[in-house]
Amino acid sequence: MIETDFIPDSLILDKDHGIVQYTSPSNIALIKYWGKLENQIPANPSISFTLNACSTTTKIEYVKLGKRASDFSFDLYFEGLPKEEFKPKITTFFKRIITYMPFLLEYRLSIHTSNTFPHSSGIASSASGMSALALCLMEMERSFTKNMTDDYFDRKASFLSRLGSGSACRSINGPLVQWGKSNYVESSSNLYGIPFPYDVHPIFNNFHDTILLVDKGEKQVSSTVGHDLMHGHPFAANRFKQADDNLGKIIGVLESGNIKEFMKIVESEALTLHSMMMTSNPYFILMKPNTLSIINAIWEFRETSNTHVCFTLDAGANVHVLYPENEKDKVFSFIKEKLVPFCQNGQYICDQIGQGAKKKVIYV
Repeated sequence: MIETDFIPDSLILDKDHGIVQYTSPSNIALIKYWGKLENQIPANPSISFTLNACSTTTKIEYVKLGKRASDFSFDLYFEGLPKEEFKPKITTFFKRIITYMPFLLEYRLSIHTSNTFPHSSGIASSASGMSALALCLMEMERSFTKNMTDDYFDRKASFLSRLGSGSACRSINGPLVQWGKSNYVESSSNLYGIPFPYDVHPIFNNFHDTILLVDKGEKQVSSTVGHDLMHGHPFAANRFKQADDNLGKIIGVLESGNIKEFMKIVESEALTLHSMMMTSNPYFILMKPNTLSIINAIWEFRETSNTHVCFTLDAGANVHVLYPENEKDKVFSFIKEKLVPFCQNGQYICDQIGQGAKKKVIYV
């Protein structure tokens, strides 16, 4: 599909008011996306586990205006309180998608959103937040049209999510989502994420992700700034090729169940992501001393316990500890005893791979 496929032919705006609500999960990339072109196009392909517990719930109450407005009309509430500082980002998002959702100027929106995890702390809050918002808007559009297929709904929701936050396009479906054009995935697209189209070994079913909250504060450098610093980065071209090559490798790994090779690829990708940050101009470091302590403890435990626990990192200090279902008791005991002391106030989140976003309330 191309961009023009997402412009609606006709809309029947016969709804005076309504309520839509979705819960959308965060995701954790196994092959990392870092660097983007115009219009939120990724510089390299990526693949992610969809999470389950870490999610955003967004509700939109909408009321039709007396006439089409010249600007967007909405209120925004985060965790039950007005959040004026979030509104510019939403306005920018609406400007990007107005061609694809022209009804936005016909309604006043009251947007209520909340997270199950700390905002802007290295867990992809923009991914779950923007995908939840896009899903609500798609549910509105579905009520204004006839015969919208589920496949079109999901692809357009992913397409819109991408225009809000690149990684958000990977939060619509689950448990594995691939995004970014690659010769290794025939149906891949830069415009939206797709459910991983190949066989996956049962060892990767119900994979666990215990997220260690090393630093719950806001990041010193935002992901948006970090992506921009890939322009002119001396190692960017090789990094983009490496990500594509690793995507090709992990397809076979996921199918065969080669969990040792899985660990190598995933940990290398995490460290490479942060190495690109540390070699940007200006350079920056999002890891904390306790991040490194956790990584070293995981390596030592894996060597002595013969388990298949590994780590990955997002753009922040927190550590995602990944391990299979059949090792959860042994690994989780290790996490509680040895790793939780490195967390801020001893806080962590128990999560595992999920199946994607869920519709909660529809009243149209």
